[in-house]
Amino acid sequence: PAARPVARIGNLLHPGRIGIIGVSAKRRNFGRTILENIIGSGFDKDRIVILRDGEPDPSGVRCVPDLRSVDEPLDLFIVAVGAEHVPGLVDEILETGAARSVMLIPGGLGETEESKEIAARMIGRIREAHGRGDGGPVFLGANCMGVISRPGNYDTWFIPAEKLQAARQTSWRRTAIVSQSGAFLLNRFSQAPEMSPAYLISMGNQTDLTLGDMMRHFISSDEADVIAVYAEGFKELDGLRFAQAVREAVRNGKQVIFYKAGRTPEGKNATSGHTASLAGDYMVCENCIRQAGAIMARNFTEFQELILLAEAFRNDAVNGRRLGAVSGAGFEAVGMADSIQSDEYSMSLGAYAESTRSAMQSCINEKHLDKLVTIANPLDINPGADDEVHARMAELMLKDEGINAVVIGLDPHSPVTHTLAETEAEAFRMDAPGGILERLSAVRDRFRKPLVAVVDGGAQFEPFRKALRERNIPVFPVCDRAIATLSLYIEARLRVRFPHA
Repeated sequence: PAARPVARIGNLLHPGRIGIIGVSAKRRNFGRTILENIIGSGFDKDRIVILRDGEPDPSGVRCVPDLRSVDEPLDLFIVAVGAEHVPGLVDEILETGAARSVMLIPGGLGETEESKEIAARMIGRIREAHGRGDGGPVFLGANCMGVISRPGNYDTWFIPAEKLQAARQTSWRRTAIVSQSGAFLLNRFSQAPEMSPAYLISMGNQTDLTLGDMMRHFISSDEADVIAVYAEGFKELDGLRFAQAVREAVRNGKQVIFYKAGRTPEGKNATSGHTASLAGDYMVCENCIRQAGAIMARNFTEFQELILLAEAFRNDAVNGRRLGAVSGAGFEAVGMADSIQSDEYSMSLGAYAESTRSAMQSCINEKHLDKLVTIANPLDINPGADDEVHARMAELMLKDEGINAVVIGLDPHSPVTHTLAETEAEAFRMDAPGGILERLSAVRDRFRKPLVAVVDGGAQFEPFRKALRERNIPVFPVCDRAIATLSLYIEARLRVRFPHA
């Protein structure tokens, strides 16, 4: 088939003018919610047009009766009508040339036996248009939840703003998350709003634009350094194109996080019914994408945690597999040591330089902990170790050339650490001068090595975790997850640097 005019993904993600069809004048349907979210994101109402014949819209947005009445081509046209109306509407879009990119929200096209023939004919017409003139518009979807584009200043998700406050954040990280499943994207973003990506893109059925197209777009993006992808299946030959784009993106300095669904026969069957995907062979896909340079997530939680690591450590040096581990809880130190080996990674506990051991011992002696603490790796500094000891040990490990990354357990229940947000006790207040937040932040700023914290405690310590994340220190609730995710991240970064090692 003729090549898709993928340069128009730029129109899709950074539109100057947006049109939408399917906005009810009388009730809050999907179209109405999408319109509210676009306006609520700050997109100029004067650059939006609603396709609807009849009464004016309560929002004040201009209405026109049909696409032929649009005075100049739309950068983005959002289709939020029933699936049965989509094929005819696609014909009108192609005939009028009224849009440079189109977002197909409706589900059902190509996902059921009855709709496959209709969808195939529609795809054929889109492909014909790509072979003529300027190539026509590009189509995202169908069965697409839409796009949140912070650089583009819009949100077309049909989720009410009251249920997704995170989408209203004004700051964002240099990350793009691309997913075939809109619900997967929604749930990850809702659970971990601290990811705060620049782009959240729901691909849907890949009627036209594919995962490979979207990956290729972000190779040279000035807005994203981390590209995270949830894939259920690839269109024919697009898996190879995607892998090639991953390799090019990684060589261009980007980090790619990848999760492939459908690893079991049951999972494959489920994906084919969800987004009309051909799941393919999981092991072939995993090996190809890993060899291309992506960081492979093994489960949903790991996917979002790897994104956070990639964001935090994109400017950090990853030079080896030698970890430094420190904790005030004995079980945690043991758990860290037990977690450094698996089928997917092989890390080691680094040996300290003599100068490091000496400085550690001096700190322990000054705090009168010498009868309780033995200098080792992992280092169990005892629950009596205060904030200064925690920060000093992290500093010494990061300074040591024999340590490539540090995991530090911050025992939140300790009577001598500042880990609470809402408290009358000055001794526990996390923002106290000289507390762990202030001290560890200063350490993090001084070194360009990965530093991960573990805060193993209940909901009362969530403000403490959030404050650490805001200071570019990734936080995990348990030590084994911290070691495993950090190790997967380091292994992938090293594979890119030393592909034949």
